[in-house]
Amino acid sequence: MIDYLRRVCRREGPTSGGAGVPGSDWRITFQRRVRVAAGLFALWAIAIESRLVYLQVVARDELAERSERQYMRRRPVPGKRGDIVDRHGRVLATSADADSIYAVPSAIDDAPGTIARLCGAFGDCTERERQAFLERFQKRNQFAWVRRQIAPDDAKRVEALGLEGVGFVKETKRFYPNKELAAHLVGYVGVDNKGLNGIEFAYDTQIRGKDGSVLVNTDARRHAFNSVERPPTSGSSIELTIDQYLQHIAERELRAGVLENRAAGGSAIVVNPRTGEILAMANEPTFNPNAYRESEEVERRNRAVQDLYEPGSTFKLVTAAAAIEGRVVPIDAQIDTSPGYIRVDSATVHDTSNHGVLSFSEVIADSSNVGAIKIGLQVGAARLGQYVQRFGFGRPVSRDFPGESPGIVWNPSNWTAGALAHVSIGYQVGVTPLQMVAAAAAIANGGEYVEPRVVRAAYRDGRRYVVQPRVVRRSISADTAATLATIMEGVVEHGTGTAAKIAGYTIAGKTGTAARLVNGRYSESDYNASFVGFLPSRDPALAIIVVIDSPHGPHRYFGGPVSAPIFRRIAESALRHLGIAPTVDPAPPVLVMRQGPADPQPLSAAAGDSPVVSLVADGRPGTMPDLRGLSARDAIGALVKRGLSARIAGDGVVVSQDPLPGALLDDADAAPCLLVLGRAPLASAATGQP
Repeated sequence: MIDYLRRVCRREGPTSGGAGVPGSDWRITFQRRVRVAAGLFALWAIAIESRLVYLQVVARDELAERSERQYMRRRPVPGKRGDIVDRHGRVLATSADADSIYAVPSAIDDAPGTIARLCGAFGDCTERERQAFLERFQKRNQFAWVRRQIAPDDAKRVEALGLEGVGFVKETKRFYPNKELAAHLVGYVGVDNKGLNGIEFAYDTQIRGKDGSVLVNTDARRHAFNSVERPPTSGSSIELTIDQYLQHIAERELRAGVLENRAAGGSAIVVNPRTGEILAMANEPTFNPNAYRESEEVERRNRAVQDLYEPGSTFKLVTAAAAIEGRVVPIDAQIDTSPGYIRVDSATVHDTSNHGVLSFSEVIADSSNVGAIKIGLQVGAARLGQYVQRFGFGRPVSRDFPGESPGIVWNPSNWTAGALAHVSIGYQVGVTPLQMVAAAAAIANGGEYVEPRVVRAAYRDGRRYVVQPRVVRRSISADTAATLATIMEGVVEHGTGTAAKIAGYTIAGKTGTAARLVNGRYSESDYNASFVGFLPSRDPALAIIVVIDSPHGPHRYFGGPVSAPIFRRIAESALRHLGIAPTVDPAPPVLVMRQGPADPQPLSAAAGDSPVVSLVADGRPGTMPDLRGLSARDAIGALVKRGLSARIAGDGVVVSQDPLPGALLDDADAAPCLLVLGRAPLASAATGQP
């Protein structure tokens, strides 16, 4: 070909000066075609390179993420929640492993058949659940939950089917071994491992721990498999102030009282007035947190901290405190309550009967509305409003209850004479049972308002972090508190609260009866009946409130016959449980010579029962035990078991120690522990307060 072109060029080549001679056009055409081909090739190369640059540089992250979504997917694996225990280490809430079933819809060829086999294994699928499964599987995603935290038998049946595109992952399921016990206080957890109510919600971030993750992969044949990419970590354990036994007693007696009085519901709270520790908090109706979805919202509601009620005559304690502290009305003043009613502005307020002339103390003991209104009018709106705030009304009182209602207290500057009169007897003010018992505890505590709390300690990383009592303010002076306690004793001895009497103990209390607001008007049939008090009145170990909603039983609706007996039954059991000796004509101590070994076996151990490990007394391994309240003999015995020695100062029971409870013990440190002994009150030692 080349030779042919050469011959043609020689034969037909251009002559000198022969521009435009035939035979030269092919060369120009060839050059043009080469240029066009080269240009097209260059454009094609540039386009390819540009696309490669775009795919590998600009869109790299997006494409990598899309590819990862096609072949793998990460799912969070919740961490194991810490336990919730009572003050003696008894478990109220714990977590256990449970299987959850997931599906990879893109790997399922026969969705209806797979759903039919799954539901056959479950045995309880509803038509609505079948439709939900079908909708999830038709989306052809890489991950979809089938059922979470299923029973072991269900997991075995599904696993035996060997279904394509169906797998298992371990999760933790919350379990409440005591069912309804302290349900409102402890709360409950959803399937996503998040606390939804109670302590589970309030301390969710501490209890929950850190989530892990699971990586779900599919191979070239779309077969799914999984591996744990990051394991979850456990959360902190929470030790509550409540006593499981006292909680059981409070719930039992409250339920019996609600049934006996044919009431709509009720609440009961037991508090240590010196530390603010809530020893029991009961509500009726209640629910089982293991199956909280099967209960109604009204059953899950913590009435003790969320429901408002007008306290009625129990609020007269605030009126009396303002009058005594402000020296507005002398304690020996005589008040004429005739003719048994009083008219203020356009309202007329009645007593149950015409009491005639009463002393200041008798106004409270006999719960005279007329007498309390006359005292309140002399106190005045500004001063009474000040003491309403001092006793904690109109604001949340505890940090342990994020859902707590603050109550309703109107601005005293806007009170009319009629409003002042009604507030003086506990109307036109909304409180919670927790606020009311905290106010009574302030009187029992010598006038100091201690924040009520339900968390006693937290365990994290092998250490015990103790929550210390917090004195918020001084509500009234110690002298005023002592005077009020004496007046409240009269309520129980010869006033409206005689049904709260317990032989051998002095009790200070106050009854309350208030009509409920129904559709904006006070009902003539629905009332709140309440009783609040503390005992022993001269050295209080317990403050208790009982509120019954809408009683319609044989005792009608008054706080004295309805709520005071429930108070008495709870208090009697608590006194026995805590070992608080009688305060009225106490029997002389009996000294018995010990027979047998110096350190006999406890009765429970001798009977073959497994002793309950106390997180409070013994502490976690490697930590200093809490020895406060123990005798010198018992405290030294507890230290010897850990290979420790002690130095003793004083006599009586242990009132302080060094190192502090929960402190980490260094094996290399052979220094003796310092135990300071003193004559602590019996009630303080019995309740185990910090």
